[in-house]
This record gives sequence, structure tokens and C-alpha cells, in this order.
Amino acid sequence: MNQTTQTTDSRAPQVEDLLRILELVRVLARPFDLVEVLKLVIDAGRSVLGADRGSLFLYDAATEELYSTVATGGHTIRFPITSGIAGECASTRRTINVHDCYADPRFNPEFDLATGYKTRSLINVPLIGLDEELVGVMQLINPPKPFFHATDERIAAVLADHAAVAVQRVRLLEDRLAKQGMEHDLCLARDIQQQILPKNLPEIPGYELAAFSQPADVTGGDIYDIIPLGATVRAQRAGAEQIGGSSVGTPVGTPDSPLVLLVADATGHGIGPALSVTQARSMLRMALRFDDHLDSVITQVNNQLCDDLHRSRFVAAFIGMFDPKQHRLDYHACGLAPLLHFHAATGVCEQRGSSTLPLGAIADIPLDHPAPLILGPGDIVVLLTDGFYECGNPAGAMLGVDAVIRLVVEHRAETATALLETLVRETAAFSAGAPQADDLTALILKRT
Repeated sequence: MNQTTQTTDSRAPQVEDLLRILELVRVLARPFDLVEVLKLVIDAGRSVLGADRGSLFLYDAATEELYSTVATGGHTIRFPITSGIAGECASTRRTINVHDCYADPRFNPEFDLATGYKTRSLINVPLIGLDEELVGVMQLINPPKPFFHATDERIAAVLADHAAVAVQRVRLLEDRLAKQGMEHDLCLARDIQQQILPKNLPEIPGYELAAFSQPADVTGGDIYDIIPLGATVRAQRAGAEQIGGSSVGTPVGTPDSPLVLLVADATGHGIGPALSVTQARSMLRMALRFDDHLDSVITQVNNQLCDDLHRSRFVAAFIGMFDPKQHRLDYHACGLAPLLHFHAATGVCEQRGSSTLPLGAIADIPLDHPAPLILGPGDIVVLLTDGFYECGNPAGAMLGVDAVIRLVVEHRAETATALLETLVRETAAFSAGAPQADDLTALILKRT
């Protein structure tokens, strides 16, 4: 409504006014980007009401501010809805028609003083969209007559209603396109992450290997790797120093060559953790080309992650050097626990904790040396990320370590692959349809 002294309105809506509004409605139905829509609305408002200038302020609900991206004769500005005439229009959701701006204490003349422009009168109309959502405020300045009349208010309100819905529609389309683009990028990231997982597990005489990884999102914060050391690191280094460095390819080992086993779990899940664990895996492989000493390799990877990762991010990892000839697994459990070692001779499943801090937590993490895992005939080493242990059901209970140990003991006679399938199946059954909250990754080594 008119916020100043009421004045007789001698102007009646003209056929041309209605035709212009109908034309705007027709045009706004077309697909445009947001800036184009805002320009159309402002131009239509100026044309229909004969205003000299116009602005359209959008509402930012997160900050409770109005901001302009398009204006005639002005610049982009941002201000709270508790400020100025436009702010009052937004907060009260009422049309404000000021006949004499310099006589109104709410008017801020700073823009006029800076530009030399003279604002005589103005009208502010709230843009209220579907579901009563505040979209913004349309402001028109200086009509050809001394001020805007009541009929102008009604025409501006009609324009504002259509403009609000048009802006909402454009925003929904932009959000949808952005979501589609993000989904496409995530699918690419997932494909890249899946491609770096081992295509085939190495065959080790007297042993079975089984591995599994299932992210909670499109991409996951878990990863596993099995790296045959093959020829000695010194031989690889010597080859790398030759012109072309042809020996820097993936090491190729003999069936009884040492293997490096990796199971890693970055904080969280999604694209960020996926990048973190992929980076850790790449660093490990690169470090192993130049050094086969486990302590040195882990220190290099850890210190580089400290430099690269945000301080709130880290990677829990098991990194072990397995010698199938000696049936020995030397390792560091960097924040990843528990480690399960089923001893066939006694029928007991040993549970071990982590041996040091997660990778990337601090530089030069302490590397105490846990006792190696010595695998006797029938022994099984089970490495799982916490997505298994912390799997929840609709009642809020977690699967837990004891349940996993029970499954390992009960199915100890099965192959590594069958045991892994049992763990995955029973974990899914326990969840009873509850959404997967964390990534699931497993690596099982069994001596036959």
C-alpha cells in the first residue's frame, strides 16, 4: 500500500499496460539464465510504469540480506533487510510507495550524492513466490509524473508476482543442472577410483587372498591395494636412472615375492576422502619404487600427507610387508584397528589394536614395531575398515567386533573368498535395510 499521503489516482490501466504484462509473462516462460530474467523484469517494470531507473534485489535467506546483480545506472550492492526502504519492504512484505524521497527519513541519499543523480520518488514491491517464499524486492525510481499512483502499485504487484515465480523456476533449473554436473563429476571420480583398485589379486602358493570395497557414497574414503615388490628396489632404481626410466612401471613379482598390503580409510566419505586415500595409495606406490624399508616408506607418505591435507583430515591405514616364504607379516597399523588374526592351531581369534597414529595427523609419527603376524597353516588375517564394525541397524545397535570375530571363527574352514562373502552378507543382513553410513573395505589373507 501507499506509505505516504494518499493522492487521487487519475490514471487508469491502459490496454498497452496489460499487453506489456502479458508479453512479459509469455517471455518469462522461456528458458533463461537468472541475469537475463532479472533484466527482463526490470526493463518491463520501467517500460510499463515509465520509470527512469530500476533495480531488483534478491533475498539471501542464509544471511538475511538483499543484494543486486542487475540494476540500471547502479552497481552491485548488498545490505541487511533491516536497512533502508527496500529492506523494510522485504521484512514487512508490503509495497512501499514514497512520493518525496528527500522528505522520508528512511531514504539514504548517499548514492545520489556520489553520482549526482536525483531520486524524486520510488516504489518498492516485494517478490513473493510459491509457498510464500520471499524472493526479493523490485524497486522502480522516478516516473514521468511526480510520483507513482495506486494503479502503478497494482501493476507493479502483478509484475512482481510473475517475476518471483520466474526467478524461482530459473533457480530450480540452475540447481538441477549443477546437481547433474556434480553427479557426472562424481561418476568420473568413482570410475577413476575403481580403476586403480587391483584388477586381479596375485596368486600366492599356499595362500588365498580376497578383497572387497563398497563406498557409502558415489565415491568412497576407503581403498585397498596389494603391491608385489618383484625385483629389488635397487634394481628398479638403477633402471630408473637409465635414459627413459623404463623400469619405473608396475613391479612384477614372482609368486613367492614379498607383497605390500594396504587398507586405508580417510576421515568421512565422499569426494574429499576419496581424493585423500587415492593420494595416499599413489604416494605409497611411488615411495616403494625407491625404498623397501617399511619405516622409511611410511614416514615419507605420512609427512607428505601432513603437508597436503587439511589439519582436520587424516588417513587411518594398515601397511604391511608380507613375506610368503617366511609366512611373516610385518606391519604398522596407523590408526586402523582392530586387526584380526585367527590362529588355527588354537582356534582363537587374536585382536590387535593400532600401533601408531593415523597418517597425516602429525609429522614424523612414532613408529614402534609391533610383533609381526606369523601365519601358521589355516591361519587367517582379516583387515576391515570400521564400516563393518560400526554398521548400524534401525534400532541403533552396531554390529561390533565380537560379532565379526564370531563369524570368522564359525567360517574359518571356508576359503578366503567365501569368508569375505559371508562377512559382507551378514553385515547387510544386520543392517536390516538401514542406509549404509560408512564405506566398507576388507582384505583377507589365509594360509591354506
